[in-house]
Amino acid sequence: MLTTKSAFRALTAVFALGLVACGGGGDADTATDTTTMAPPAAPVASASGESDYVTQCGTCHQADGNGMAGAFPPLAGAEMVNLASPNRHIAVILKGLTGPVTVKGVEYNGIMTPFETLLSDDQIAAIATYERSAWGNTGGAVTAAMVAEVRAAHAARTTSWTYAELTAAIP
Repeated sequence: MLTTKSAFRALTAVFALGLVACGGGGDADTATDTTTMAPPAAPVASASGESDYVTQCGTCHQADGNGMAGAFPPLAGAEMVNLASPNRHIAVILKGLTGPVTVKGVEYNGIMTPFETLLSDDQIAAIATYERSAWGNTGGAVTAAMVAEVRAAHAARTTSWTYAELTAAIP
């Protein structure tokens, strides 16, 4: 029989796993105020864009990049992922996206986690490059320098993008 204390611990563990799987949470010892947190000073190179994608993005966008109908948009064939310039795509990974967005003719209305304080420029570049080249996508490679440039250009922004703000700021 579960005691109240053991039930609470089990529920807390399940909740924490869910947060980490969707890009939130993390170790309590490393939690900081993200409104003042600077980007990592010495980014650690990602071992694999695919591995980082599966860990950070796959729960919502799925391993095959097809998203979850009605909840999370696909990245496979997504217009933004296949743009010649990766800057919008990078900006969304950094700051997140909130509100309605149409992907492949279907409207989604949700919130994407911002990863600017969770991932280094190298990791974001590896993930974006993977997303832009997997599942038949035709976008080009993304470098850490490109990510750093977008990060610096929008450093003052403290909220997630809406699609309208994103397209106005990064044509």
